[in-house]
This record gives sequence, structure tokens and C-alpha cells, in this order.
Amino acid sequence: MPLRWLLVALSLFAPAAALALTPVTLCNGQTIEPLPDGRMLGHIPYPEGNPADMVAMPGNFGVGRACQLHHDAAVAMTALLAAADQVPDVKGKLRGISCFRTIERQRQIFCGQIGPGKRCKDAAERAKSSGPPGYSEHATGYALDFGIRPLTRGCGDVSDCIANTPPGKWLLQHATEFGFELSFPPGNAQGVTWEPWHWRWVGINATVPGAATARTLFTTARTRFPASPGIADLSPEWQKAIQPQPTPTATPTPTWPK
Repeated sequence: MPLRWLLVALSLFAPAAALALTPVTLCNGQTIEPLPDGRMLGHIPYPEGNPADMVAMPGNFGVGRACQLHHDAAVAMTALLAAADQVPDVKGKLRGISCFRTIERQRQIFCGQIGPGKRCKDAAERAKSSGPPGYSEHATGYALDFGIRPLTRGCGDVSDCIANTPPGKWLLQHATEFGFELSFPPGNAQGVTWEPWHWRWVGINATVPGAATARTLFTTARTRFPASPGIADLSPEWQKAIQPQPTPTATPTPTWPK
């Protein structure tokens, strides 16, 4: 088993008491002790995905830099964008503001907004709107932040007003049809701000290629902090109940000798 998957398994199944609570230095001057369940400032730990598994979305989908996603999520994203292009008010407007991020890249994004004259005074305040390095879904390659181009007047990137735009409304109504969940709904128990732009891929069901791996990564998030909109996981019994049943074959009427 590759080391990164071993670390995931340990984080998912090890008793909370067994998790080390050694303080972690997230940024210069920002050393924080993890929560007893292993979370950091409300965020769940995630390993960094293998760069070899990432593919760049074609065209101008990425804003500023190429949008890289795990190849399984990229297949679903291609289908999502094709469907969105069938809607005049949405066609060509959905873009990828940020997709796969290495842990080091996440450190730059997280720490770069902390300190005098910056957006946040400390790591705790910053964590309300960004995952600390090592605790971001972006590191897996299965998550991305959507943006809209051209920008809507009065509604910039990573703003909750995206939910009131035609592309944002379309995502809230249809993203789950392609296996994407909204990670941080309003009032989520993780204490993260509502992020209608941040979606993670888990597949429309567990049999989709790659979905089982993605769902393993997001087990804690999906069981303790459900997405909304989220993908409904039907029980095997219920799946069997709703499957089309074979049409009974009529029994021929016997013909008796006269």
C-alpha cells in the first residue's frame, strides 16, 4: 500500500485518542494544536495527491494557471461543462479559479493572508475561509473552486453571491448529477464559511471508476459533516428495490386433449 494511502487509512480508522496532538507550525508564528479527532481549526487532514494522477483541463477553463484535477474527476468535469454549455445563460461562463494544490502551494495561499495589513490576524481567523496546509481538499486533486467569467458586477471570485448568478444556480441544481458535492454549505459544523464555489468529486455512485478511492478520502467529511447539495448514497437493499424487475413471462394455457 502506498504511504499516502496508509496515512489516509490511519487517519480514518485510528482511535481519536491515538492521534498525536503535537502542535503544528502552520505559518511563521502560527503554531496550533490539532483537535482530539485530528482536525486542525475545524479542517480535516488530507494527503497530497500523486502529481502523475493529475491532468490539466483543456482550453481556457483555468484562470491564471492551468486547472489540474485527478483524471477521474476530470472526466466528470468535462461532462459537467458540456451540459452547462447547453444552457445559454451558463455557456462558457464556468471557470476553474483553483483546482489541485500541493501542500506547499496551500501553505503560500493560507499564510499569505495572515499578519499586519493582511486579511486575517491569525491562523484561526484565516481557517474560516481556507484550509491550513495539509488540511485542504484541494490537495487531493478531487476538489476545485469555480469562478465566473466575465465577472458579474459586484460579485468577485470566491464570494457567496455566486449562488445568485445563473451559473451558480445551475451548479446548485445540477452539479450532483455529475458526482460533485458542495463541501461547505451554510452553517456547516466545521465552522467554515459558506462556499458555493467549492465542490468536491465523489462520483454519482460508488461503482463509477475512481469513486471508491475519492469516497475513502472524504469518509470523515461525508459522514460527520455532510455536503449540501450532496450525493445520496443508497443502501444496497434500497438500490435493489428500485432496480427494474424483469417482466413476468405469461404462462401458456395448457391445451387438454378432447
